[in-house]
Amino acid sequence: MDTEQAKHNDRIIGTYTGHTKGTLLLVTAAVHGNEPSGVLALEEIFKTLKKENPPMAGTLVGIVGNVAAYKNNVRFIDEDLNRTWTTENLKTEATDTQEKKEMHQLIELLEDFETIPYTNRYFIDCHTTSSESLPYISVQDKGDNDFFAHKFPIHVIRGFSDMVEGTIDGYLSEQGITGFTVEAGQHESKSSKTYHEGVIWTALQEACELNFDDLRDIPASVLKLMNSTPPQKTLEIVHRFGLKESDVFEMCPGFENFQPIKKGEHLALLNGRQINSVWDAYIFMPLYQSQGNDGFFVVREVSSL
Repeated sequence: MDTEQAKHNDRIIGTYTGHTKGTLLLVTAAVHGNEPSGVLALEEIFKTLKKENPPMAGTLVGIVGNVAAYKNNVRFIDEDLNRTWTTENLKTEATDTQEKKEMHQLIELLEDFETIPYTNRYFIDCHTTSSESLPYISVQDKGDNDFFAHKFPIHVIRGFSDMVEGTIDGYLSEQGITGFTVEAGQHESKSSKTYHEGVIWTALQEACELNFDDLRDIPASVLKLMNSTPPQKTLEIVHRFGLKESDVFEMCPGFENFQPIKKGEHLALLNGRQINSVWDAYIFMPLYQSQGNDGFFVVREVSSL
């Protein structure tokens, strides 16, 4: 690690460079500080890479998104870091909240890697959900993002970053870096770490030419990713039920990601008023935590082409 990167020691989880030049794979974790799964997965992967030293073409970099929130095991300190990357915030270089400071520190760190002539640049942003969920990818339809996302054997959701302003994956996509967000399951679920590991290992294979035969064993997390999830579906967001800061929102119990919903079905309470479905579709990201401005989303299945 060079002098410039050394000042980001509390943010960089690890780096690993293969035996030949190639791709940069950036993996961010704990953009929400109460979602440690991605950090734990990266720590496990770096331990294996440094022990077995397999050849690959390029460099893996693991990064903590929201250092202050992660240290305090809270979603955020002042505001959601995954809504902070707006045109206005980037233009004004505002630092009036902890998350805006974190955002500018991340940008400074990313700039350290811009001077290195990588053949390609990829990213994965690791998250988990407040309710039980199958693992899935959320992808912005820009550049080669969607093509890359469909190399992974889990559901792909289109449209989230196009609908919600200020996400880190939206920012990275605007910078011409190819990638997506992966939601690996519920915050406290042990399988979330495994699914994050599986996606990152697969990304090293797809983006950095890592050959699993060069490891002592094929990672168990890759086998789980391939064999314990249903056939991939491509889904598209058709509605976001957004919340204002003053709203009192309560999701009806028992909803999980990709659960079918019917027209007229009772979904939630908003300020004491019953909210019923107007769709025959699937529920997505139902809110079961105290923080957040997205009550739920509605998705429908579409062609992957």
